Amino acid sequence: MKRSLNDLSVSSLVAGFVAVLVGFTSSVAIIFQAAQALGATSAQTSSWIWALGLGMGITSLGLSVWSRQPLLTAWSTPGAALIAATSGISMPEAIGAFLFSSALICLFGVTGWFERVMARIPLAVAAALLAGVLARFGLDAVLAVKTAPTLVLAMACAYLLGKRLWPRYAVPGVLLAGVAVAGLQGRLQMAAVDWAWAQPVWTTPQFSWAALMGVALPLFLVTMASQNLPGVAVQRAAGYRTPVSASLTVTGLAGLLLAPFGGFAFNLAAITAAICNGPEAHADPARRYTAAMSAGLVYIGVGLAGGAVVGLLVAFPRELVAALAGLALISTIAGGLTTALKEEKHRDAACLTFLVTLSGLTVAGIGSAFWGVVAGSSALLVQYLRSKN
Repeated sequence: MKRSLNDLSVSSLVAGFVAVLVGFTSSVAIIFQAAQALGATSAQTSSWIWALGLGMGITSLGLSVWSRQPLLTAWSTPGAALIAATSGISMPEAIGAFLFSSALICLFGVTGWFERVMARIPLAVAAALLAGVLARFGLDAVLAVKTAPTLVLAMACAYLLGKRLWPRYAVPGVLLAGVAVAGLQGRLQMAAVDWAWAQPVWTTPQFSWAALMGVALPLFLVTMASQNLPGVAVQRAAGYRTPVSASLTVTGLAGLLLAPFGGFAFNLAAITAAICNGPEAHADPARRYTAAMSAGLVYIGVGLAGGAVVGLLVAFPRELVAALAGLALISTIAGGLTTALKEEKHRDAACLTFLVTLSGLTVAGIGSAFWGVVAGSSALLVQYLRSKN
C-alpha cells in the first residue's frame, strides 16, 4: 500500500474522480428506473446505491492494487435498462435472478471460458472496438455546444491551453474551468443535494422460473457481451494484459454478496476505464493503476453517502459532464484508431468494427460493442478463407 501511495499523483486522483463522475451521471437515472420497476421503496433504492457503490469501489480498489493495472469495474448499464423494462417480477424474485446471473459470471471466471474467447480476438479489432465505444462521447461533447456554447467552448479552450502548457494536468484544468463557468452561470444545482448516509436493506431472494429465464439469463448475456467484452478490449488496446478470469471471478463474487442489497451486476468497465488508463491519468503506464484505485475510493464514498453523493454528482450540468468525458477521451480515441488502422491487412475489419460499434446498434437486447466484434471477426474470417483458396 505504501508503494501505491507513492505512485499517486494529482492527475491520477482527478482521473479517478472524472471516471466516477462520468459513470454515475451518465446512467444513474437508469438505476433509479430499474429499482422503481421492481417496486422498490426509497430505502431500497438508497440501498441499491450503497451496494453498487461499495461493490464497484472495493473491486476496483482491490483489483488495481493487486494487479498494478488500472482495473476499474462498473455496474451493468444495459443490465439496468433490461431490469427497468421488466414487468411482473417481484423484488425478491429479481434478487434471486441477480444471484443466479452473478453465479454464472463467477463460473465463467473460474473456468477461464471467457478469457479463452477473448484471446482469439485480434488486437486491431479490439482497438477499433475501443475507438467505436468512446467516439460517441467525443460526438456528444461536440453536440453539447448547441445547448451550452459558452460552457463547452470554455472547457475546450482550457483543454487546448492545458495540453500546450501543462499536459499532465489538462483534464483537471478542464474540470475546474467547467465548474467555474457553470457556477457563474448559476447551473450548479447544489440545493437539491440530500446530505444523508445510505443504509443497506436486505431483501430475501426467491427463485422462480420466470425470473431466471426473463431476467437472470438476459442479464448475464448483456453483461458479458456488452460490458465485459469491451472492458477487456479497452485494457488490451491500452497495452495491459488484464487478468480476465480473476477479474470476472471477483466481480461475480461481489454480485453474490451484494445482490440481496441491490448489487444486481458488476463487470469490467470500458468507458470509465479508458479515462483511467490513458496518458492524462499518468505519464507512466505502470502507475496509472492509481487512477482506478482513486476511483475505487470515490465509489466507496458514493456508496456510503448514497443519495447525498449521487445528488452532488447530478448537480453538474449535463453538458459539463459530456464535454469533460469527450475531452478526457480524445487521446485514447486517437490511440485506438492508430492501433486499429496500423496494419493494412486488418484495416477493413477494423473499420467495420469501428462503424458498427459507433452506430449504437442493438439486436436481441445486446449492444453494438458485441456486434462490432462479430462484424470485424467475420470480415477477418472471410479474408482468411480467401487467402487459403
